[in-house]
Amino acid sequence: MSVVTSPDEASLSANPTASPVASQGAQPDPIPAPVSAEAADEAVDDAAAAVARTLAVVQGEPVTQLPLDLYIPPDALEVFLEAFEGPLDLLLYLIKKQNLDILNIPISEITAQYMQYIALMETMRFELAAEYLVMAAMLAEIKSRMLLPRVDEDHDDEDDPRAELIRRLQEYEQIKSAAAAVGELPRMEREHQQLQIAAPPAVERDRPLPDVSMKDLLLALQGVMQRAELSGRHSIARETLSVRARMTHVLSTLQLGGFCEFSTLFNPEEGRLGVVVSFLAVLELARESLIDIVQDTPFAPIYIKTRAEISGAAQPE
Repeated sequence: MSVVTSPDEASLSANPTASPVASQGAQPDPIPAPVSAEAADEAVDDAAAAVARTLAVVQGEPVTQLPLDLYIPPDALEVFLEAFEGPLDLLLYLIKKQNLDILNIPISEITAQYMQYIALMETMRFELAAEYLVMAAMLAEIKSRMLLPRVDEDHDDEDDPRAELIRRLQEYEQIKSAAAAVGELPRMEREHQQLQIAAPPAVERDRPLPDVSMKDLLLALQGVMQRAELSGRHSIARETLSVRARMTHVLSTLQLGGFCEFSTLFNPEEGRLGVVVSFLAVLELARESLIDIVQDTPFAPIYIKTRAEISGAAQPE
């Protein structure tokens, strides 16, 4: 006869040391009780207060109390947000802050505010430039001139002590506006970055060698020969030809016949240098009045005669 056992009894029979309570299975977690709205608000307020008390966060841990040995001297950190680039910048700031007309500046009010800022800068231990003090003296002078009685009311615009100050303020305002406009333009390395892309490496490819014909070889040889001729050295021999010796030769020729044709004095075998030397010899003899150059009619042959031959021919019969 078979006996039917339950799963719990089977587990107990397999493990007799097991607890009967554990054999009944794990108990489910208890359901948390609902939180009221007031408790949630209090929790949020506590968290906000803890955040407000947090002075700093060091290594992930909030610090809510200052160390007892921490000493902060007075005036250790003072921030002065209003920084000016000069006295004109300060005056322009005061005028725009109160929406005043730059062409009709209340000099007394502006002077008082300017001196207050100067005193504030001295209190904050700022080093004042000399130009701030010069502007203060200029404002004091304008204020004193404005307090003086006017003699002639017709020349108010010409004698206005504020005219020079107004002109300088207008010029400074224009320059400042132009500088602001330039600063708003796109600038390299601020709005734009210049990219530098390296060129890809050159890929070496096998190129087939071209065929060289006999004509190309002959042309190359011709170019080499031409360059060789250009780079060759030429030796020039100096010919011993003298103008004075050629003058003696011409006189000797004329003494034999008395006169001769001009073309017979030149030897083509001597080349250009011989022709030039012979021509210079004839000119030098004519200059020294030793010979005369005569011609019977135009386009007739030219003859060279000695001076004695010409004087003898000129004597009457």
